[in-house]
Amino acid sequence: MTDWIKAARLRTLPLSMSGIILGSFIAKWRIHESGGTWDWTIFAMAMLVTLLYQILSNFANDYGDGIKGTDKLRVNEAEQRAVASGRITATQMRNAVILFSVLSLIATVALLYLAFFRENLMKEFYTFVGLGVACILAAIGYTIGKKPYGYLGLGDIMVFIFFGLVSVCGSYFLFTKHFDWDMLLPATAVGLLSAAVLNLNNMRDIESDALSGKKTLALRLGFKKAMVYEIILLQIPLLLMLVFMMMNGLHTEGKYYAFIFFILMLPMTALRRKIMQVKEPKELDPFLKQVGILTLTMAILVAAGLNYFN
Repeated sequence: MTDWIKAARLRTLPLSMSGIILGSFIAKWRIHESGGTWDWTIFAMAMLVTLLYQILSNFANDYGDGIKGTDKLRVNEAEQRAVASGRITATQMRNAVILFSVLSLIATVALLYLAFFRENLMKEFYTFVGLGVACILAAIGYTIGKKPYGYLGLGDIMVFIFFGLVSVCGSYFLFTKHFDWDMLLPATAVGLLSAAVLNLNNMRDIESDALSGKKTLALRLGFKKAMVYEIILLQIPLLLMLVFMMMNGLHTEGKYYAFIFFILMLPMTALRRKIMQVKEPKELDPFLKQVGILTLTMAILVAAGLNYFN
C-alpha cells in the first residue's frame, strides 16, 4: 500500500484542487450577489473528479516513463518512480491506469448529472462528458502511446489548458451555467502556476530527459532559458488576479478584504529568488511542492476574500 501511495504522488494534489476551488468560489460569490443558490454537493463531486484525474495522470506518467526506461536514467533515487524501481510491476500499474480511467469517467458522469442532467440541460451535459473524456485522455497521453505529447515538448501548453482554463472555467460553468470572459484571468493565473510546476519538474530532470529522448520544453530551451521562463511564469499570476478584482470594481466598492490574496507577493518573491540561485537541477525538487502549496493558498485566499471576509 505504501508503494501505491508514493506512486499517487500526493504532493501534486494541492495543485489540481486549486483550479476547482478558484472557479467554484468565484461562482459562489457571483451567485450570492445575484441572490441565487450554490450547491456544495457539486463542489464536493468536482473535487473528487479532479483528484481522480490527478492520480490517474500520476499513475499513467509512472507507467509510461517506466516502460520507456526514462525513469531508470534518473540519478536521484528520490525521483525514481514505482515501475522503474520495480516496486510495482508494469502490468499492475497498467491495470491501475485502467481502473482509475473507469473511476474518473464514472465520477465525471455523476458530477455532470448533478450539474446539468437533472436540470434537463442536455447540450451542456454531453458537451462536458466530451470534455471529461478529453481530460482522461490528456492524463494518459502525457507519457503513454507512440507519440506521447510530454516527449514532444507539449506538456506545458496542455497543463495550462487543462489545469488552468478547463479547471477554473469549467468549474465556474458547473454552477453558473454560463461563461464570463473575465474568468480567463484567474484561469490563466492557475494555468501559469501549473506550467511553472511542470517546468520545475522538467528542469530538475533535464539531464536524464536528454539521455532518454524526452524533449520537454525545458530541454529544448536549455537550463538558463528555462529558468527565465520559470520566473516569468511565477511573476504574472498574482498580477492577473489583481486585475480581475479591479475589473470587478471591488476596490471602488471598498471591499478591500477581497485583495487578501496579494499578501502572497512576499513569499512568491522570496521563492523566485531562491529558485534563481539554484545551479544544480536536482536542487529544484523541493520547490515543486512549494509552488503547488502557494497556488492552493492563492485559491483559498481568493475564495475566502470574496465570500467570507465581509
